[in-house]
Amino acid sequence: MFTGIVAAMGTIETVTPIAQGVPGVPGVRLRVHAGALALDDVALGDSIAINGACMTVVEKSAPHFAVDVSQESLRCTAGLNQPGPVNLEKALRLSDRLGGHLVSGHVDGVGTVTCLEAVGVSMLLKILTPLALAKYFAHKGSVVVDGVSLTINQVEDLPAGCEIAINLIPHTLQMTTLQYLHVGSKVNLEVDLMARYCERMLSLRSQ
Repeated sequence: MFTGIVAAMGTIETVTPIAQGVPGVPGVRLRVHAGALALDDVALGDSIAINGACMTVVEKSAPHFAVDVSQESLRCTAGLNQPGPVNLEKALRLSDRLGGHLVSGHVDGVGTVTCLEAVGVSMLLKILTPLALAKYFAHKGSVVVDGVSLTINQVEDLPAGCEIAINLIPHTLQMTTLQYLHVGSKVNLEVDLMARYCERMLSLRSQ
């Protein structure tokens, strides 16, 4: 589990194809520079969220670590198939503060940035989300965008999906890769855990 509070920005330095269980369907190994993220308490097999996707550490040589990403994970996420800056967070410990909200690190879908507009010192971010995720978003609800826990300020249902509006304060922009977004950028999305389970329970009641 994670909190959606980014601990540091790192950098995917290399993306190397590796063999996977399905012949002819390779995954990749990512070599990541951890930036300011301390790795002294990270062991092989531990989990680190990379842009919101939970990954298992398979190699470590500070300040670098490596993770293997399956073809399925590549298909369901954005930004893990190429070098570049990424948001990093180590797995939550029971003694940690929960500054964001409970996050599983399982990406539910990929959204597209439709608007970035300055509003005072903050930035208005709008994301078009997949239609299948629309039922999980609510005004003042939580969403994870590229590993960052954020509050939804507006929800608009559209024929092509659901557009959510989020306010990004300067601190969030400074400390995360959201500062690099532009219209058309693809972002990883994780819906709120409670919304997911509530929807499942309600769907069973209606059967």
